[in-house]
Formats: sequence, structure tokens, C-alpha cells
Amino acid sequence: MWTRLLCRLGVAAGAFVTLALPAAAADCARMDHDGQGYTVCTVSAKEEPRLGLWLYDDDGSALNNFGNLRGQLGKQTLAFAMNAGMFHLDYGPVGLFKSGDETHGQLVTAGGGGNFGLLPNGVFCAGGTQPYAVIESRAFADAQPQCRLATQSGPMLVIDGELHPRFLVDSDSRYVRNGVGVSADGQTAWFAISDRPVTFHEFGRLFRDGLAARNALYFDGSISRLYAPQVRRNDFGWPMGPIIGLVDES
Repeated sequence: MWTRLLCRLGVAAGAFVTLALPAAAADCARMDHDGQGYTVCTVSAKEEPRLGLWLYDDDGSALNNFGNLRGQLGKQTLAFAMNAGMFHLDYGPVGLFKSGDETHGQLVTAGGGGNFGLLPNGVFCAGGTQPYAVIESRAFADAQPQCRLATQSGPMLVIDGELHPRFLVDSDSRYVRNGVGVSADGQTAWFAISDRPVTFHEFGRLFRDGLAARNALYFDGSISRLYAPQVRRNDFGWPMGPIIGLVDES
């Protein structure tokens, strides 16, 4: 993963730009919660087949940014996208990455340093027995659920309706953060990013209290970025690893 220095630089480098971008179908909107601003992209059950998870291009090189991803999509249009999990210096995933028949990395259930190792961590699963799920990593290892898409990250933000026990109300650790939450019935996924640096506790409360997510997973907080033409976002910054997003046919 990035060093602490690069992580801190990544916050500034990941500032967003507002461009006159072409319209694309995605339910992305800005919302306020507890005095903090966020952008939230909502994906319904019927849209699950159009959700994609990407890491490498056709030549095996890391995509790294939204522009390269858009160039790979051919006749499809990228409706929205964001970074979707932590990665090593070679851009390989820290944990499990699965997109259809493509699998990289492996499920990690042990604790460790950094946010990824702040157990419990978890896996976002799409296209399983229900459209969307966020599953704690050890429970995932036991159940071995079938997922069309799966990306592991950490920590969990919300666990069965409760905030992660390590989150502090008065924490001074603030980053622009992004993640995903899932409704209790698994029919809706919310992909959110903060407008400004927030604490884990504030970000978790967005999912638990603002969106009523039963479970939610942290993606990152140092290279967090969003592509969402609907709200004129095309964020730039350090190269990314895994990217998740919704596509439309042109």
C-alpha cells in the first residue's frame, strides 16, 4: 500500500474538478448528514448486471484512472465509478478481487496494520444470492458465497446495524473517505464519498443513520475519488487499484 506520506499527499491530489461532462444515467446526488457533505450514488437491484469491477486493461496493465477505464468500455458509457479497495504498490489488491471469471489476490482474514487490518473488515459482494451484500471477511470465508463481483477492503463501517467498535467520536483522523453500504434486504447499494475530510465515526453514521444501511464497508481514505457526470464530478489524483462503477449501453 501507499506509504503514510503518499496517503497524505493523495488527499490533496485527489481533489475533484467540476467539468461540463456528458449526461449518463446514474442516480448520484449530493446530501448532507450531521453537518458533513457527501455524494451518494444509489444502485438498485435491477441495475446489478450493469455494475462492473475493474483492475487491469486488455494488455494486463493496471487501469489506474477513470479515463483509461472509459477507453476500455467500447460502446458502453460509464455512468459513475469510484475506487473500490486498497492495493499494493504494484496496484494488485490487498485482499480478494473477483470480477466474473477474473480473480486476483486472495481473501485475508488475519488482522494487521493499517485500515485494512482493522478487524472486522469485509467483502462487498454483488450478484450472489441477493443483488448486494457486505459480508464480514471471516463469515465470507466460512460461507464461501457465490459472487459475480467481490472486492475485499476494511474496516467494516457498519456491522449488523452497529458502528465498528474501534471508531472514536472525538477522533482527529480525517480524510476524504469513500465506501459502500447495503440495505437490509440486499436490494440497494449506496456508494458514497465525502466532500471533505471526515472521521470514521462520521462516515459510518452516514451509512447507518443517513442511509439506513445494515452493513457498510470502507474502500479508502487517501485516494478516494468519484466519476459522476450527473453531478459534474471527474476527480483526479494518484493512480488507483480496483475501480467499481455502473455502465450504460450507448
